[in-house]
Amino acid sequence: MTSTTTRRKSNTFYVILIAGAAALGGFLFGFDTAVINGAVAALSTAFSANSVLTGLAVSLALLGSALGAFYAGKIADRYGRVKAMVVASVLFTISAIGSGIAFGIWDFIFWRLLGGLAVGAASVIAPAYIAECSPSNLRGRLGSLQQLAIVVGIFIALLCDYFIAVSAGSAESPFLFGIAAWRWMFWTEIPPAVLYGMAALMIPESPRYLVAQGREPEAANVLSKIIGGNVLAKIEEIRQTVMREREPQFSDLLRRSGGLLPIVWVGIGISLLQQFVGINVIFYYSSVLWRAVGFSEKDSLSITVITGAVNIITTLVAIAFVDKFGRKPLLILGSIGMTNTLGTMASIFGTAPLDAAGNPTLSGSTGIVALVTANLYVFCFGFSWGPVTWVLLGEMFNNKIRAAALSVAAAMQWVANFAVSTSFPPILQYFGLGAAYGLYTTAAAISLFFVLFFIKETKGMELEDM
Repeated sequence: MTSTTTRRKSNTFYVILIAGAAALGGFLFGFDTAVINGAVAALSTAFSANSVLTGLAVSLALLGSALGAFYAGKIADRYGRVKAMVVASVLFTISAIGSGIAFGIWDFIFWRLLGGLAVGAASVIAPAYIAECSPSNLRGRLGSLQQLAIVVGIFIALLCDYFIAVSAGSAESPFLFGIAAWRWMFWTEIPPAVLYGMAALMIPESPRYLVAQGREPEAANVLSKIIGGNVLAKIEEIRQTVMREREPQFSDLLRRSGGLLPIVWVGIGISLLQQFVGINVIFYYSSVLWRAVGFSEKDSLSITVITGAVNIITTLVAIAFVDKFGRKPLLILGSIGMTNTLGTMASIFGTAPLDAAGNPTLSGSTGIVALVTANLYVFCFGFSWGPVTWVLLGEMFNNKIRAAALSVAAAMQWVANFAVSTSFPPILQYFGLGAAYGLYTTAAAISLFFVLFFIKETKGMELEDM
């Protein structure tokens, strides 16, 4: 093996290592948003909270995430990507401790809001950092690490909830040291939150941030570990694209004639559509969903865990193909698959007979078809819109506007997530599951045309050429 090949391998290993550390933010993002799944019913009992307050306890964290995402870019541009990760890690830790010791619903909502700020920050910083530290031939796969970390986080949170609830008997029963099981569910987040902070302190700052700050010797040092060889030409290239006398501002996202730059609208569009196809309904409400169509509580929890596993497998598929096939073909295939599977589910739920409580009942083969179709839908989302959205958001903006544009796009994603999550229970109550899935089918169909007309392929391009 030549020394060049050895060096290239060690460079690749180093990049994977630092991208993995940054993607821990994605793991916590998934874990934090899903961990409440198993605690919802116990919470409302423990705090005697009505359905409105319980709904706020679940969804207000998402507005905290929108706020965290909006300001994270500014913080990351002023103080660096690494310091922003450390702040997010501290917020995750405090939120996990506070949520577990909460005395009432209002202080619980406060702790969840803090966690939401951290989730929003992590959702912006990780893809920006990974994109800025990855060689162009690996950037798609490394960018997909963010989504892989999110879905693994969701899966591990659901598993922790499942095992704690089963060991204690229920989420309300006492668990270790006689403390209620649901409190332990939140405390399981403390170790990964602390690990994230420790990992962030051990990775280098983004070379593009260092060049923007005039710290070029440090940038050269980092780049030599990432790409090897002569890095001076690369530094000059970065310098040309980040040349500015002031910090980036949100006004950079505006055209001279007023209004946002077209590329920012594309970023917002892809963020909104990723949520409007209803994926988080499957993850936040799946056990409620399967119980509504006649599955037992234990079976519903098992199905939820299986769906989480399907999501992980399909994200691995995306990582394998995103740099081979490109971003656009995967999004087109995903949109077609989601439109068909969501349409099938809308049809099944819309035509199913209702029981006395007004819930659709799926008998015999229709129940199996619904279950298979739901997992096929997760599969179609998992290899396309799930990871590819984050890859594109990390790389589609030029160096000058990346952090600010990513902040706006990610904040809109959280607002859309909030809208979809809070509108699902009333849609379910007043219009039924068929109508809910009909709306998500429409969004999936729109997503296909959006990709065809507005998304440009970024495979293999250098960030400096965006």
